[in-house]
Amino acid sequence: MDQKSAIVTGAGRGIGRAIARKLASAGMFVYCVDVRSEDLAETERSCGGRARGVVLDVTDREAVADLVHRVVQERSTLDVCVNNAGINRDALLHKMTDEQWSQVLTVDLNAVFYLTRAAASAMREQRSGRIVNVSSASWLGNVGQANYAAAKAGVVGLTLTAARELGRYQVTANAICPGFIDTDMTRALPAGIHEAQIAKIPLGRPGRPEDVADLVGFLASDEAGYITGEVINIGGGYRI
Repeated sequence: MDQKSAIVTGAGRGIGRAIARKLASAGMFVYCVDVRSEDLAETERSCGGRARGVVLDVTDREAVADLVHRVVQERSTLDVCVNNAGINRDALLHKMTDEQWSQVLTVDLNAVFYLTRAAASAMREQRSGRIVNVSSASWLGNVGQANYAAAKAGVVGLTLTAARELGRYQVTANAICPGFIDTDMTRALPAGIHEAQIAKIPLGRPGRPEDVADLVGFLASDEAGYITGEVINIGGGYRI
């Protein structure tokens, strides 16, 4: 793992930071992408010198392509690509604005396409690589999240297509679908909604960012070399 490199988006905090730390602890050098430099500084510190913060807007397709080129130039290969960055702008369908719809689709789907496309080009040439795209349990539909659900369903379709196209080059592509995870986003929910969500989980607790990171760490490892085109729920039974 010492020679491998990874890109993780949305790495400034929460699930993204936990993923960056997991990959760094496995010996990879991690390029941690976020729009907030102050959050990235803490992520870098927590990765023990095996990470570099990159302030970048993932919706900027040219900047994303340049980053992939930079990683390959500096590290010789891009071995792991984790599309984790995302936002939500929740509203009931009949009240959702065009802006709320387009903002979420742009960050949560278009940006995933931009980085997956750039990573796919590099990984095809080197004939190896791991792509892990973070979808959500909401891809199957959720009240107040028409935009988010549509974007996350799109991520699943994009990932399965990537798996079909890239398999011959020994590049794997998998989607993971976190359920109710303890992050800043879920902590901001009203208390009643927060408790109602936990009540849906058979394991009786929200997930930790580290739970998700452990799954990503496995999918990024050599041991997962024969796993591709999978959509994996990680929610303590949230979708049962």
